[in-house]
Amino acid sequence: MKKIITLFLLPICTGVFAQKLGTLSIEKIMRDPKWIGISPSNIRWSDDSKKIFFRWNPDNADRDQLFAITPTNIKPVKVSIDEQKALVPEYGEWNKKRTLKVFEKDGDLWLSDPKTGKIQQLTNTVDRENSPSFSGDESKIIFTKGDNLYSLKINGGELVQLTNFTRSAAATPALPPAGRRGGAARKGVDDKAAGNQQERWLKSEQLELFDIIKVKDKDRKLDSIERKEFETKKLKEIATDDRSVGGVQLSPDGRYITYRLAKYPDGVKSAIVPDYVTASGFTEDIPNRTKVGGPQTAFESFVFDTQRDTVYKIVTSNIPGIKDLPDYVKDYPKELEKRTKSNEDRQVVIRGTYWSEDGKNAVVEVSAQDNKDKWVMKLDPSTGSLSLMDREHNDAWVGGPGQGNAGWTDNTHFYFESEASGYAHIYLLDVTNGTKKQLTSGKWEVQSLQLSNDKKTFYFTANAEHPGVTHFYRIPVSGGEPVKITTMKGGNEVSLSPDEKWLAIRYSYSNKPWELYIQPNKPGAKAEQVTNSTTEEFKSYQWREPQVITFKNRYGSDVYARLYVPEKQDPAKPAVVFVHGAGYLQNVHYWWSSYFREFMFNNMLADNGYTVLDVDYSGSAGYGRDWRTAIYRHMGGKDLTDQEDGVKMLVDKYGVNPKHVGLYGGSYGGFITLMAMFTEPDTWAAGGAIRSVTDWAHYNHGYTNDILNEPYNDEKAYRLSSPIYFADGLKGNLLMLHGMVDQNVNYQDIIRLSQRLIELHKENWELASYPVEDHGFVQPSSWTDEYKRIFKLFEQTLKK
Repeated sequence: MKKIITLFLLPICTGVFAQKLGTLSIEKIMRDPKWIGISPSNIRWSDDSKKIFFRWNPDNADRDQLFAITPTNIKPVKVSIDEQKALVPEYGEWNKKRTLKVFEKDGDLWLSDPKTGKIQQLTNTVDRENSPSFSGDESKIIFTKGDNLYSLKINGGELVQLTNFTRSAAATPALPPAGRRGGAARKGVDDKAAGNQQERWLKSEQLELFDIIKVKDKDRKLDSIERKEFETKKLKEIATDDRSVGGVQLSPDGRYITYRLAKYPDGVKSAIVPDYVTASGFTEDIPNRTKVGGPQTAFESFVFDTQRDTVYKIVTSNIPGIKDLPDYVKDYPKELEKRTKSNEDRQVVIRGTYWSEDGKNAVVEVSAQDNKDKWVMKLDPSTGSLSLMDREHNDAWVGGPGQGNAGWTDNTHFYFESEASGYAHIYLLDVTNGTKKQLTSGKWEVQSLQLSNDKKTFYFTANAEHPGVTHFYRIPVSGGEPVKITTMKGGNEVSLSPDEKWLAIRYSYSNKPWELYIQPNKPGAKAEQVTNSTTEEFKSYQWREPQVITFKNRYGSDVYARLYVPEKQDPAKPAVVFVHGAGYLQNVHYWWSSYFREFMFNNMLADNGYTVLDVDYSGSAGYGRDWRTAIYRHMGGKDLTDQEDGVKMLVDKYGVNPKHVGLYGGSYGGFITLMAMFTEPDTWAAGGAIRSVTDWAHYNHGYTNDILNEPYNDEKAYRLSSPIYFADGLKGNLLMLHGMVDQNVNYQDIIRLSQRLIELHKENWELASYPVEDHGFVQPSSWTDEYKRIFKLFEQTLKK
């Protein structure tokens, strides 16, 4: 049944439906999501903690609107246009006492006093001023304009430029030779040293013969000395050549400025995505990303000592392990020998600088560009030297939640997150003696982190009770037992009020979409519901609460999964496995899934007699370092065998017919579907592969390099992990579906695989192409067509 189908999309009616949902169908569940109800989003507090603002759409309008409540009056009220215009942005920087906040809006700088409500515009220019902060003594605003750093006095308004980055070193202007009419001596150069031998001799003779020239020469030298005495010192020019400036920061005492220069590679080839359905009627090319393994940006970091008027590089050559080779090169003896001989330093990126409040200590985070190491280093700004505070190494790649959560609890203690224990936890460093203390511990993850205003308490979100339940906790900065503040089982996304008295909670459960709640910041306090967003039609169907189960995989590890059990199993005893996308993502949990369409589709499958399993396979988020990196150098390995072991569990415990099992998924889920159909064809009778990666050498660098290294350095990993190399193994019925303007997993991926299947003379596959869809589909007509085809595939192949 080999064929390629290109769908030219037609608009479908999305009119008003009856209040009762009745029997589920693809047409009903794949409509514009407004039929479900639009949950509140973008929740934020006013700076004075008196209001909570959020986007919401209870009236099914064309666009979400801004609403507000107060902690004492929780009835949502629409915010007027005038009030919206006057709102102070949530982002910005506070002074130490949190009485003033500086922020950038529309390219200008503003200062607000939340107590009085006064807002002062500090700049009004056509240039863009950004990244404002307070100086160490809080008398000035420090900000960037273009590449350079500036300071602006809060009272008095004096503007001072602090850096002078130039594209090349300053060239001394050419001047006519001394002695010619109109000529002048070059400043700072001894006249006797100017010109060639002949000119110097003639000048010496003139001085010897004529008194008037002696007088003029003496006057000129005196004038030069006097000019130097009155001359204003110029700001040092810092040449950047063809590199870009970033990360410019001023020390609290105003002496040191740290910055980073980035050298972007030349001639890097990027993919092109053709767009066929355009307003012009012509095919238009969309410039796209590069592919994994292309030349990468090189970074160097520097210190500008304004007191000594000198610039020097931050020294990275002495970082412990800077020359370490990645473990995988042992599989390539020639490459190992070559790299060992070259003994080169690894490329790194320095992030920070984190200055203590008193300016006496500075810390930077250094990441290896191969992502095998992250170092926390103390910086000596007077020399640019680094000393080790902490090193986190991973033979796979450093990652997990909490990357970048770091700062100071006081002038000598620096906090950060690390997976050193196997799970992301909070650590505290004493930078004076190098001692390190782990503040949280256990087989769970700290997923967000916030320091209290008085710097005595950490607030954080974690899945300490269960991998699929998040709660909000607090703990003293010195350590201790975490105290749970929220109580509702499910997902709790918390926004703490600026005065730390209230929690705005975006909460959901597995079969209940997100709603807004408010709660006092006290353990065990009751959370009060603010919004009720779901429609009567959505609530008229009894959506399943999928069972969260565990089973053992072949390696003895617990695998978490969602299970949808039909009330009446079809006589064919079929089963479908849904594979979530993104790779590093969690879908087995007790909150409303971002895969809400698939949640509804799985309910429909269960209504039609299918047993449905949704697995958090190896590589998924929420389960610590070892689970996260279990797919290193072999995607389609343990992540696929977890699906296989799940099928075995369904057969053994739920009476599923092993001959009637299919799977489907999008993006990474589509990739797993292909690997399953090609490498384990006897397990799967059918598969629906949506927007699938077919060859990892054609995906982006940031994601792929971490897991598979570079294709020309670790070819084995790419050949083991790319479905296109295993296409000859196809036995069951394969349906592939892909958007033609996909700027994430390019349409080229699925076309290359199609050609491979054609050359292999495979007939049991088909491709449905969607001309106007990017990676994440938007049009309800596309969603509807896509899942009609997947459902038809399962009905025809799994119920024989």
